[in-house]
Amino acid sequence: MSIMTTFIAEVDNATTSYQSQGVVQVRGLIGPDEISRIRDVFTEQVERDNSFGHDDHVAEDDILRRYPRFVHPHRHPEMEAGRIARELMIDRRIFDVVESLIGPALAAQSMFYFKPPTARGQAMHQDNMFLQAHPETCIAAWIAMDRIAGDNGGLKVVPGSHRIQLLCLEPADESESFTDAQVPLPDGVEIVQTEMEPGDVLFFHGSLVHGSRPNTSDRFRRSLIFHYIPQASQEVAAFYNPLMTRAGDEININEASDGGACGEGWEPGPH
Repeated sequence: MSIMTTFIAEVDNATTSYQSQGVVQVRGLIGPDEISRIRDVFTEQVERDNSFGHDDHVAEDDILRRYPRFVHPHRHPEMEAGRIARELMIDRRIFDVVESLIGPALAAQSMFYFKPPTARGQAMHQDNMFLQAHPETCIAAWIAMDRIAGDNGGLKVVPGSHRIQLLCLEPADESESFTDAQVPLPDGVEIVQTEMEPGDVLFFHGSLVHGSRPNTSDRFRRSLIFHYIPQASQEVAAFYNPLMTRAGDEININEASDGGACGEGWEPGPH
């Protein structure tokens, strides 16, 4: 049995995989009609007006200049994509799984990645390096909008890496990654390529090492991602306030200071 097979589970069995591997893939959690609508609304939005996109300081001729990632679209209810993100972020189908894995939770972030053909990937990283949720970590819900595999830049994960500490960043290969930093991988770890169908959701621990390679296919690799932190969290990086309860109310908690595990000079923000 492959490692990947061990972290594909039904909703009722998600906890075992999450605890042992730090990652669990739930198939078909969001239906095909809903996925099609979300995909179309976000793609129409970015092609009509990409000013909502996050500035990752890519070159003018980079395809990600045309298709930038949307960060915190749920904070833009004036656009349909923002309303969709806000509703799905606290949808019981996702929130129930999150709370079965980490207990009572707060929603912290929404993101939409377009990743068109030729787009670079994202170097290996750990999400809680950015969110700085404390004393526990964050969890991601990564929703596939397209059929996703290695050729169009699907996520690669290191099962079991959630049990190691946050790793300090080092320079990444910017010909392969649109971000400029990565975590150094310990010797002997196994990197697993995920394969997902539209509507599959990958839930993973904030310390799990993951990333992706460039999209070398002729297909998009679109994904809608949410992050959550335990309700008992004492602080989070300022970028993520206000948080949202599952009832849709906004709240603020203490802000984590800059630097975190890797010393001074690091600034919290989207990853």
